[in-house]
Amino acid sequence: MNRLPLGRVAGQRRAAILGLLASVVVGACVVGPNFKTPAAPAAAGDSYTPTPVPNPSDSAPGLDGDAQRYLVGQDIPAQWWTLFHSPALDQLIRDALAHSPSLESAQAALRQAQETLHAETGSRLYPAVNGQAGAERQRSTSSGIPGVTVYNLYNAGVNVSYAVDAFGASRRALESLAAGVEFQRFQAEATYLTLASNVVTTAIREASLRAQLQATNEVLDAQQKQLDLVDKQFGFGAVPRTTVLAQRTAVAQTRASLPALEKSLAQAQHQLSVYAGRLPSEAGMPAFDLAALQLPPELPLSLPSSLVRQRPDIRASEALLHEASAQVGVATANQYPQINLSATLGTGGLKIDQLFKTGSTVWSVASTLTQPIFNGGALSARKRAAQAAYEQADAQYRGVVLAAFQNVADSLRAIEFDAAALKSSAETEAFARDSLDLSTKQYKLGASSYLSLLDAQRTYQQTRIALVQAKAARLADSAALLQALGGGWWQRPELADLANAAPPAGGPPPK
Repeated sequence: MNRLPLGRVAGQRRAAILGLLASVVVGACVVGPNFKTPAAPAAAGDSYTPTPVPNPSDSAPGLDGDAQRYLVGQDIPAQWWTLFHSPALDQLIRDALAHSPSLESAQAALRQAQETLHAETGSRLYPAVNGQAGAERQRSTSSGIPGVTVYNLYNAGVNVSYAVDAFGASRRALESLAAGVEFQRFQAEATYLTLASNVVTTAIREASLRAQLQATNEVLDAQQKQLDLVDKQFGFGAVPRTTVLAQRTAVAQTRASLPALEKSLAQAQHQLSVYAGRLPSEAGMPAFDLAALQLPPELPLSLPSSLVRQRPDIRASEALLHEASAQVGVATANQYPQINLSATLGTGGLKIDQLFKTGSTVWSVASTLTQPIFNGGALSARKRAAQAAYEQADAQYRGVVLAAFQNVADSLRAIEFDAAALKSSAETEAFARDSLDLSTKQYKLGASSYLSLLDAQRTYQQTRIALVQAKAARLADSAALLQALGGGWWQRPELADLANAAPPAGGPPPK
């Protein structure tokens, strides 16, 4: 019988082992669920509310009393706040986006997630190659060298190790990290949108408070003039002292309302400074008034089927759902065998100059397969825990979607009803003004009592404040709708491809 040389037999065995391992790698699969983007909820009649929302056609005379109309299906501009046509507001938002600590924090969290994914990708998908060198001094009773019991050992080599991802544990882990990157990306977009929206609504609030303060001061000035007249009449004995006291009380009550308005105005200014990344003590902040903020005559209105791809909070919740799905795959793969390969190639010798001589080469090749047999049910429990976490993330996602649709529906109804409220407030203020003018003339002629004049003054003051608040409410409602629809982040060039991008791939379907 002919026998193969020993070296050739060993070579064939190594080739067989390598072929087997190669087949394992090629035939590797990814266990666990493959994530699918949740479908958008079906909205009856393609509407956000049970009945179609009409255009807010109610109009009122004067500032911000014009009718508005919806542009159904039209995209929101990336810089949606420019629809208010306020250069001061536009500049303040630019400053806020450039200097806000909250936005910088969100962007740093995104970079951290990206670098973590990059690091894990390199360590999980590619072999680890490490160079190593060592020097050792030993004393032995039998060194193999006659007369030598103390000697030096030198070695140098390269070690290669690789964990075969036969069942997709590493790929699922990377899928989970990629979903974490998506979560941080949309968290940053949500912070961006919230910051811009907060600046707009706070600017509107500041303008409203400034207008209320101005209206109150005007009413106070009119009341003070009336008090001066009543004082003169009292001096001539034309009116009793109770009339003077009643007018003074009215003046004092109006004046007492000023500090609360001034405090709220100062707080709104301080809040705008903080949004812009400035200290409240810094100068240069713009002062807003209602005349400088124009009500958008046309409002883009996205279709309900598009909302889930536009809202950053929904996309962030979807990323968390994807992350939980991938973790189910990791827990599943951990129940299967784990294969590790390693190899070392180097040289050794008793002297440094022997490291590179012929015959000093040393090498080793090893592979290990670990199959979980008994772990007290820990791996099964971890898989069930991962599945429960996925169910939790799914429920949270559905809750976020419901809240988003509620935000839009609430904003649409607010726009509709606040337009009607502004019309009523404008009419009421006009009637109260005419009534005050008539009461003042009648009182001067002695045709009406002072009590009638005092009631007319109070009513006019209340309607003036209500009108200012109604005007500000329409502006705030428009901003709330644009925010509820997602704020147009997908219109920015650097994010255009992200709006409709599919989630990170989870590998081939399980076999």
